[in-house]
Amino acid sequence: MKRIGSLQKIMALLLVMMLVFIAACGSGTTNKPDASNTGGNGAVQTEAPASPKPEETPDSAETQYPLTVKDDTGFELTLQQAPTAVVSLAPSETETLYAIGAGEQVVGVDEYSNFPEEAATKAKIGDMAVNIEAVAALNPDLVVASSSMNFEAIEQLRALNISVYATDPLTYDAVVAKIEMLGKIMNKQSEAAKVAQHMQSVKEQVVASVKDAPAKKVYLEFAAGWTVGTGTFLDELITLAGGQNIAGSQAGWFEVSAETVVTENPEIIIYPVLGEEPNPILAAIESRPGWEAIDAMKNGSLHAVTEDPLVRVGPRLADGLLELVSVIHPDSMKQ
Repeated sequence: MKRIGSLQKIMALLLVMMLVFIAACGSGTTNKPDASNTGGNGAVQTEAPASPKPEETPDSAETQYPLTVKDDTGFELTLQQAPTAVVSLAPSETETLYAIGAGEQVVGVDEYSNFPEEAATKAKIGDMAVNIEAVAALNPDLVVASSSMNFEAIEQLRALNISVYATDPLTYDAVVAKIEMLGKIMNKQSEAAKVAQHMQSVKEQVVASVKDAPAKKVYLEFAAGWTVGTGTFLDELITLAGGQNIAGSQAGWFEVSAETVVTENPEIIIYPVLGEEPNPILAAIESRPGWEAIDAMKNGSLHAVTEDPLVRVGPRLADGLLELVSVIHPDSMKQ
């Protein structure tokens, strides 16, 4: 699948970053659809106390329906049976559904859902601007979404009485919990448990491998001129991989202070592979006045990493963590 052009992609990524930051910090206001909304397949959406987390529910290979769950927007969904027609509004949700063995139930995905390859055969329902009519035409009994990226579409779909399960995990463990819950929703608990176990195993191995290693100062730039601070899963991944995020004094995503980066003097600079030459992020890094004095620049410690696993809150976050530790502490995982 072709990648979108560098300018369009960077603008889209910046929008995602800003939305994630807003979701992490809270805006002080919440737009909530009418509590009487009902979804397809008998789903009812009302505000109510949080339902038990998967780990608080007795283990069972089969989900018992009707099933009531509460998503990250504060709404409850009651599903009368396992969904058979699911639309995904975000690549992370698409990847999760396929990873837990629910790919056959997926009937529509967004334009950026490029993994696994089978997702390319599904009907497309738009990009970050969701085509609401296209979603409705697929007659889904469930839509899965990102509450930060797709909040407008979520409101519109619920107004049409379409069931939406939306999440916004901000930590590695929260991603694992989301995968387990989607496994419960889709009656794929055993498959989801395997994915969750793998992710937890990777995390434990990485943490153990760097526990005695000195933390290395890391600067990460995933869009030209933007970096990431606390309250984000990328900041957490840097820490888990034995790094010290030099942008950790601020929260969320924010514009780079070139002078601050020079002062912090990172040992390692990390940026994403974009599949285009020249890489606009690397070009920006290399062109900044004064950055030649940074240790990472002097030592040639600039590392390109695979983009999608590190920006999608799905199963491949474990792959992203492994790639980060291979860059920050390259000898740590060697046996």
